[in-house]
Amino acid sequence: MKVSPTDIPGVMVIEPVVYQDQRGFFMETWHADKFREAGLDRTFVQDNHSGSARNALRGLHYQLGRPQVKLVRVVAGEIFDVAVDLRRSSPTFGRWTGVMLSAENRLQLWVPEGFAHGYYVVSEWAEVIYKCTDVHVPEEERTLRWDDPDIGIGWPLGAGPPIVSAKDAQGLAFTAAPTFP
Repeated sequence: MKVSPTDIPGVMVIEPVVYQDQRGFFMETWHADKFREAGLDRTFVQDNHSGSARNALRGLHYQLGRPQVKLVRVVAGEIFDVAVDLRRSSPTFGRWTGVMLSAENRLQLWVPEGFAHGYYVVSEWAEVIYKCTDVHVPEEERTLRWDDPDIGIGWPLGAGPPIVSAKDAQGLAFTAAPTFP
């Protein structure tokens, strides 16, 4: 596999080796030893799978008291996946990075602790699977405003406003959101 840094240290794009022939393809999406050798040594305890329609925007979510590392991939469709650095001690505090993930390009995004995460569906339908290093704890979850002007994420929005949940519509402004040390 190939591990490439993004413009924010710690957020990595993972490109698995894909074996393809007339039958189809095969790839390893997680191999603990290989990830450990690449410096990405974590134990995952929960897998999530979501399906979303075009223009759905999920996020920006994070868990404050029980932060999660996420390994995100798309098994159907295409998304614009985003990580926002919420670590006050980081030189990239408040910055975001985004990557197009699709079933076709088979890329994965490694989102470390201390980041808010979200994505926008650009295809007709997308299915996203992501591994987490801690379980979902609703009382620890926080939501950052997806459209906060202080962060200025360049979402590739289609026609009309994105489809967001009531919870995500009430996300906190960056200046009011609890952050990490």
